[in-house]
Amino acid sequence: MSNILITGCNRGIGLQLAKQLNERGENVIGVCRTRSAALDSLDVRIIDGIDVADAGDIEKLVAEVGDLSIDILINNAGLLRSDAFGNLDYEEMTLQFQVNTLGPLRVTEALSAKLHEGSKVAIVTSRVGSIADNSSGGNWGYRASKAAVNMIGTNLMHQLKPRGIAVALLHPGLVATDMTGGHGIEAAASARGLIERIDELNMQNTGSFWHAEGHVLPW
Repeated sequence: MSNILITGCNRGIGLQLAKQLNERGENVIGVCRTRSAALDSLDVRIIDGIDVADAGDIEKLVAEVGDLSIDILINNAGLLRSDAFGNLDYEEMTLQFQVNTLGPLRVTEALSAKLHEGSKVAIVTSRVGSIADNSSGGNWGYRASKAAVNMIGTNLMHQLKPRGIAVALLHPGLVATDMTGGHGIEAAASARGLIERIDELNMQNTGSFWHAEGHVLPW
């Protein structure tokens, strides 16, 4: 049984990750800003009131985790705000950077001492953060924040590799959640693919940018 901490798990992909990992017998710690009835229904430990963009909340998270050793850290919390050139809201763009880019870095740095040789760190990013794959433009803040978190993940790969800790950057697919307006595949299917990729993560493929379906994505 592994100790697995998941951020943003009160709904959508994070909720399904918590559910499926719990069902296979893992010790899941679900982290979120606001707990949900669906999350409460799972037999998992919940740490709520945590905004990954807030330094004070991250200190609270560290205190709540205590002496627990973390085997798998899944940085799933994310934020999408629609925007359009000519009417860009730069405060909203900055907020997406705080959550999508700096959030995983804040969480991973703060919990770094609780990771050990053999631990794994996963960042749920997006293929829209791929520069080579951008064929349509748009989503200025979201795309940029995800491209930036891909760099954060690559830096973390170099930082944690000497400690024997592997890092994965994972695209969940277009998933039918509140964030996407219900368009896409079921969150349960996406979560299954993400879990398979995390299971396959090791020191030989650390730093890879994967689709949940298993193929490597271009940067």
